[in-house]
Amino acid sequence: MELPFDGAISAYYKSDAPEDIRNAIRRADKNDILDLDFPYSERLNRKSYESDLAKLQIELVKMHHWVKQSGARVSLVFEGRDAAGKGGTIKRIRENLNPRGARVVALSKPTETEQSQWYFQRYIDHLPAGGEITFYDRSWYNRGVVEKVFGFCTEEQRAHFFNQVPDFERMLADEGIYQIKFWLNVGRAEQLRRFLRRESDPLKQWKLSWIDVEGLKKWDAYSEAIQQTLSRTHTPEAPWTVIRSDDKRRARLAAIRTILHALPYDHKDTRALGEIDTTICGGPDIWHV
Repeated sequence: MELPFDGAISAYYKSDAPEDIRNAIRRADKNDILDLDFPYSERLNRKSYESDLAKLQIELVKMHHWVKQSGARVSLVFEGRDAAGKGGTIKRIRENLNPRGARVVALSKPTETEQSQWYFQRYIDHLPAGGEITFYDRSWYNRGVVEKVFGFCTEEQRAHFFNQVPDFERMLADEGIYQIKFWLNVGRAEQLRRFLRRESDPLKQWKLSWIDVEGLKKWDAYSEAIQQTLSRTHTPEAPWTVIRSDDKRRARLAAIRTILHALPYDHKDTRALGEIDTTICGGPDIWHV
């Protein structure tokens, strides 16, 4: 089977990945958590996960009904390292919701016309109307991280972005838009393990991009850019919720619980919601390289 990018991810694993990362992947069983600093050694068992997810998805349907009936506007921003589980988390949140009122926005690189516009302009076009939820699968925060790491913007453009984004998000809050910003973080060994699985799976190879391949070599640059972005854009009006997603199951449950706890929807069943796992979900202080 032909591998995407001529097997560049496998080649990186065999030749260029740090030795401790290779060893962690080589020695691990399927359900093992690779990051020794993660608060759990194994991922959540499927039975517990599916039981909790079923209860939470009922609450999500109730929440979405409230959004439609009340005319609320909800903006959910999903950011994170590559392969951190953004798409899978969005999928579990949306799968029982009416897609006409729960839209995913995943924009490609800007056109020449968009490059000449105000940076936030193309994202504003997709903000939720009354009764809608918008899921941003990556967002304006590309400028804070990816564009910085790959040199797609100048230092002046990035500084201008950091000067504007708190005011931009404050205006959204003043408009009454509910904002929840997620940063999904995954350890270096787990990220590479997920990339290797994607590379060898014909049904998931489409998820890989040149940015993913080249980004493997830029872990430290990403870490620095992420830390700067979180520290400069964590505000009372639009705080970051950081989720350590080495265990996708726990991460998905934490994201859903964060949304449901934050929104004042009718007939909320707090027992069904359960508590947010603060060992993997919190503010920027739990962000982990």
